[in-house]
Amino acid sequence: MKEKQLGSLPGIPVIAMVVAAFLLSAWAMAAAGAGRMPAWGVGVAAVAIAAGILVLVGLYTVQPNQVAVLNLFGSYVGTVRDDGLRWNNPFYAKKKVSQRVRNFESGKLKVNELDGSPIEIAAVIVWQVVDASEAVYNVDDYESFVHIQSESALRAMATSYPYDQHEEGQLALRSHAAEISQHLKDELAERLADAGVQVIDARISHLAYAPEIAQAMLQRQQANAVIAARTRIVAGAVG
Repeated sequence: MKEKQLGSLPGIPVIAMVVAAFLLSAWAMAAAGAGRMPAWGVGVAAVAIAAGILVLVGLYTVQPNQVAVLNLFGSYVGTVRDDGLRWNNPFYAKKKVSQRVRNFESGKLKVNELDGSPIEIAAVIVWQVVDASEAVYNVDDYESFVHIQSESALRAMATSYPYDQHEEGQLALRSHAAEISQHLKDELAERLADAGVQVIDARISHLAYAPEIAQAMLQRQQANAVIAARTRIVAGAVG
């Protein structure tokens, strides 16, 4: 479902018209009570007051960077983007959706990276609703959907790369932060497109070996660093 814009009336003039109708109705009732107007004038005034109350139900406010998604008896009518006090058909149901930029940090997830070693990983996701109708009607709860899909994408991404680079040209979680973040962003954008959500940024905020193997992996990294240094020294001496 694609968003379609819907017009609305400014609320202040509507309030002014309703107040004027109430005052005229009160005057008509008083005049009818004093015998200066036929009795049916009271009925007309009562109808005018009831109509005025119904009209007031159509008033609602829209904050800056917020939209209102309107539907009539379950059918999508359109999206109002005008902020301030607005008025539409009082029978329209209104669902307000923020289009402000939001961010959250996922919890620390424990997953196995490409080599099978358990790691802890977390990410910061920056996102924004760009199509309110899709956010409201394509998923049950778009905020929960964003959080769940973000964790799912992070898990899938973490299992696709090794923690450390083992060979030349290989992408690794620890050494290629920019490429890994772009992969995560692209994966999230694909997952959240149907929910009307745009992923602005996605970055790894925490990355470490799981506590039970952290010490052993640190020792292995140190040993690998020593071997690499010796290899460079030998290569330099030979060259």
